[in-house]
Amino acid sequence: MPPSGARGGRDRLAEWLDRNAGKVFILPAVLTLLAFALFPLLVSAWLSLTRLRLAAGGFSLEYVGWLNFKKLFFGSQQYHLLGTFDRLGATDWSIVGAVLALFLYLFVRYLLRPGVSVVGVIGRSIAFTVASALTVLLVATLGGGFPGSLVVTLFYVFAGVSIQFGLGLGLALLCSQNITGRNLFRIVFFLPLMVTPVGIAYMFRMLADMHKGPFAHLWAALGLGEFAWASDPWTARLVVLIGDTWQWTPFMFIVLLAAIESQPRDQMEAARIDGAGGWQIFRDITWPSIAPVAATVVLIRLIEAFKIIDLPNVLTNGGPGIATESLTLHAFIAWRTQDLGGSAAVGYTLLFVATVACLSFFNFAGRKARGAAP
Repeated sequence: MPPSGARGGRDRLAEWLDRNAGKVFILPAVLTLLAFALFPLLVSAWLSLTRLRLAAGGFSLEYVGWLNFKKLFFGSQQYHLLGTFDRLGATDWSIVGAVLALFLYLFVRYLLRPGVSVVGVIGRSIAFTVASALTVLLVATLGGGFPGSLVVTLFYVFAGVSIQFGLGLGLALLCSQNITGRNLFRIVFFLPLMVTPVGIAYMFRMLADMHKGPFAHLWAALGLGEFAWASDPWTARLVVLIGDTWQWTPFMFIVLLAAIESQPRDQMEAARIDGAGGWQIFRDITWPSIAPVAATVVLIRLIEAFKIIDLPNVLTNGGPGIATESLTLHAFIAWRTQDLGGSAAVGYTLLFVATVACLSFFNFAGRKARGAAP
């Protein structure tokens, strides 16, 4: 028989396992997720502080500190990331001043609230600082300069998500009505989400062909046959935006449709009996009930939109010049040219901007939307 000390140790171990069975069973999954999530972040953080050099028998990584970030923001790659700036005029300074005054007002109003936390002050300070810097960048580059990959990415994200949400909500409200053929419309509206982004990019590249595409005769009849949309920066960005909107509007549509159809019907019927109109029902009943779902779907789409690469890569290859190049495509091109440090620096810039944008949306809009639910 085993000694009593050994039996006591096994009993204590068995008792501890019984108390912590849930943690023990979930630990392998947590460690696996941490390994796959943290390892690439740590390696890319190290790469962003190094420079790749080819050497005999392979390569070497030379530590250069913050040189890659300095090159992006203040050096030879500044035009690529931030763009070229124009001198701000009186109107530009007025816009910047109005936005900064709004941010300052919101920050002071938060400080005067009861229960202010240190984390909240730090988070809002970072968010307002980044938003102010981006405001100056947008005014300086869009007013007369040339936007870099950061501004182009912000255009894809905020313009694209706004349009997709509006279209998705409109289609969801339409298909929630008792109309003929609504089940067919639901299937048709959902189809674009099943196509791969590369396939969508090639499809829109074909549709936008002014000379040999299926709409070539229509373009010619409208006088656009000789128009080279890919050579104009804003037209090229617009085509990318249209393709992205066509792909991701179904995602908004299907989630918002599920939220609309799950709202309480008795409140809507009571409102109709009381003589409420369609807009009143949407404002007072439908929107408060779907606001939490709407905030969640917009947050998910924001995270995904920052990673756009397939459409600008296939449609325009980032051109003309770098006019349609997103941050992800910027990092990919740097990686393809073996500038691993520069690619990692761009990736961490994207991570920082996306994190601040998504956390700000969650705090300023997501929580209020959850509080609006009945």
